[in-house]
Amino acid sequence: MYEGAVQDLIDELGRLPGVGPKSAQRIAFHILSADPADTTRLSQAIQRVKDTVRFCVRCWNVSEQEECRVCRDPRREPSLVCVVEEARDVVAIERTREYRGRYHVLGGAISPIDGIGPDDLHVKELLTRLGAEPVAEVIIATNPNIEGEATASYLSRLIAPLGVRVTRLASGLPVGGDLDYADEVTLGRAFAGRRDV
Repeated sequence: MYEGAVQDLIDELGRLPGVGPKSAQRIAFHILSADPADTTRLSQAIQRVKDTVRFCVRCWNVSEQEECRVCRDPRREPSLVCVVEEARDVVAIERTREYRGRYHVLGGAISPIDGIGPDDLHVKELLTRLGAEPVAEVIIATNPNIEGEATASYLSRLIAPLGVRVTRLASGLPVGGDLDYADEVTLGRAFAGRRDV
């Protein structure tokens, strides 16, 4: 236990996701020993993010403008909407360079244990979009866990009656993985999602 400002910094860093007490302490002491110009840049970057970044009015991705760069891009396919849980999922999909449609960020996944229901997500906004835009297919790209599957199932039941095609990202074996390391669910999905070669 340290006193004053050092302990306050450790406590605040420890509240960040994925930062435990030891990591918080290491980061705090790194900041203490860093050049003042570096710490000033860090604090300014944090403040700038809080002051300038907001959510896209169309898809709820992070943006510094009213619409994010994906929604503003006229080269994107407006008939495809990929639904993801968080804005960081957009970045992961964009890195593949395989998808040329637009996105919709839910802001999480349905999780009754955590008290998160459909009304806590951007589901209503998605349905409004589907009624107002020429969307032909919704690709559900929620995480392949219990919460993600529940969210995908809920969304598909809501969207299917609208006459919009609903698809789900395939899941299965990772490239470079060995069959003997795959769990039963992953291996089962790989068989269910097999395709012609």
